[in-house]
Amino acid sequence: MSLLTKKDKNGMMTVWDDLFNIPMFGEDFRTNRLVPAVNIHEDDKAYHIEFAAPGLKKEDFKVNVKDGMLNVWSEKNDEKTEEKKNYTRKEFSYSAFSRSFRLPDDVNPEAIEATYTDGVLAINMVRLAAKPNAAKLIEVG
Repeated sequence: MSLLTKKDKNGMMTVWDDLFNIPMFGEDFRTNRLVPAVNIHEDDKAYHIEFAAPGLKKEDFKVNVKDGMLNVWSEKNDEKTEEKKNYTRKEFSYSAFSRSFRLPDDVNPEAIEATYTDGVLAINMVRLAAKPNAAKLIEVG
């Protein structure tokens, strides 16, 4: 956030844009879209992707592999209605996100597994036994 004010092309101050459009915790206030934080790490046997997505259920996620891309998305709709003698109150909420990742060449697409536990979606991608295009030293005899 800047303490200096800016002016748009019409000379209007835009300090409010700077103040209220600060992305926090993965949220973009301009689009009202939540994007979960993602951790990616690898070891000798697999690649691991973890999404921090509390408040969802495993049924809320869709994960697929197509054309060398791992696609993860979620969509959740909630509607609550409260009826009292003098009024009816309805609340609607909608949240969605999608992320795509290009799969490394050494991933076996048939061995990708996903689990959702304690607010974390974990995707494990097993590596193939031999890396394609791996350098090999050939001794001259």
